[in-house]
Amino acid sequence: MANPASLNTTAAGFDAVSGRLGSGPRGRKPRRLLSPRNIIVYGALTFAAIYYLLPLYVMIVTSLKGMPEIRLGNIFSPPVEIVFEPWVKAWSQACTGLNCDGLSRGFWNSVRITIPSTIVSIAIASVNGYALANWRFKGSEVFFTILIIGAFIPYQVMIYPIVIVLREMGIYGTLTGLIIVHTIFGMPILTLLFRNYFVSLPEELFKAARIDGAGFWQIFFQIMLPMSLPIFVVAMILQITGIWNDFLFGVVFTRPEYYPMTVQLNNIVNSVQGVKEYNVNMAATLLTGLVPLIVYFVSGRLFVRGIAAGAVKG
Repeated sequence: MANPASLNTTAAGFDAVSGRLGSGPRGRKPRRLLSPRNIIVYGALTFAAIYYLLPLYVMIVTSLKGMPEIRLGNIFSPPVEIVFEPWVKAWSQACTGLNCDGLSRGFWNSVRITIPSTIVSIAIASVNGYALANWRFKGSEVFFTILIIGAFIPYQVMIYPIVIVLREMGIYGTLTGLIIVHTIFGMPILTLLFRNYFVSLPEELFKAARIDGAGFWQIFFQIMLPMSLPIFVVAMILQITGIWNDFLFGVVFTRPEYYPMTVQLNNIVNSVQGVKEYNVNMAATLLTGLVPLIVYFVSGRLFVRGIAAGAVKG
């Protein structure tokens, strides 16, 4: 025979459970899929995506068409017959001035400009940012203020003085001079990024290393660098994109045999000799922008991590 006390306890338990169940669902109320907020957000994102993807679609389909099909005038229709001759001509046969070797020469010039400019500017800026963040020296705030001002000075006003300086150094019109220019102009904003990132790291790590007797370079290479991959990716993407897409510095500070890819592209697109080959122009434009796109898609996730981890924190 069951114990009356246990029956009373069981009944009380059922009453408690039924009371909780009868109080209704708990937790956050589910959001409606077609709420006004979602309609505005997804509508704006869809509009922005179409705005950027539609010109890209037109460029791709135009580069895969022959000129007879392009003359029909329907720029949005897919190609009836896919042809790759415009891509081949844009790379190795299109005329850029007196030379008819396409974008290939400009591509290798851009590679020779971008790689050393990116490596040198990031290396120097990372050390500058580390020193400004962790090693306070006399005049550091003045130095940092000068760098900040330099980041916002329009570089157009400095072109002529730089031309004179490079001429006096004997490197005007060379790849070396253009690499120095890109390195210097990338220094202020990169120093700001690295300084803000190193400031966001736990200060206790730096103090513990100092107590253990670690010096300037030992702390930098053994503690700071292993923790700084995201911000290095941010700096790399910014520099590669800026240097690869540069036109003004390339046309001002180099000679025709050293023109980067963007200058070669301008010469192809704005050529006034013969028939305007829109498919070749579109293929040349896509080839020019391919390298920054690949770099971003390969390292885009680390780029977002670097931004979130302190790249824009002050």
